Amino acid sequence: MLFRRREVPGYWERFKLWLWPRVSWRRSALYYLKRILRLSGTPYAVAMGAAVGAGVAFTPFLGFHLLIMAGVAWLVRGNVIAGAIASCVGNPITFPFIWAGSYRLGKLMLGESVSGAPARLGHDLFEKSWDQLWPLLKPMTVGSIPLGLAVGCVVYLIVHKAVSAYREGRSQRFAGRRPPANFPAE
Repeated sequence: MLFRRREVPGYWERFKLWLWPRVSWRRSALYYLKRILRLSGTPYAVAMGAAVGAGVAFTPFLGFHLLIMAGVAWLVRGNVIAGAIASCVGNPITFPFIWAGSYRLGKLMLGESVSGAPARLGHDLFEKSWDQLWPLLKPMTVGSIPLGLAVGCVVYLIVHKAVSAYREGRSQRFAGRRPPANFPAE
């Protein structure tokens, strides 16, 4: 194969590259943006899939993000692949901010006193049983809904406009290369 690597990277190398890009964050973000722009489907489907993926990333149900995203994207006729790419909004760097924000907003919406997120919130999500975890998950779930909807709306508007502009520009570029329709065949 022409562009294949000589040595296939192992799991550890791929994990390190996923966590911290080799070249830059900007280049990685542009790579994912171009992957979304080039997906097949209507601009609505691509944008709705991306919006659902970004919105679901705000829920506290780790391990179920892709399942929830796929179900919701299927219901609203969104592109599931765009949703999977956009669900990268939730990553090890952003999760502490997302969890703290959704916890505080959920406490505020439930009318409880807001004293800040627990110090070991991330640790507690993985270590406690369901009975001990529910007092943490309830405000996080309630708070994640408006945050996820707000982020989803913003992502939808941005991606829909970007996909429409990308496809319009692409069709204009290709139209300039084609001979006119009434061009005589030789």
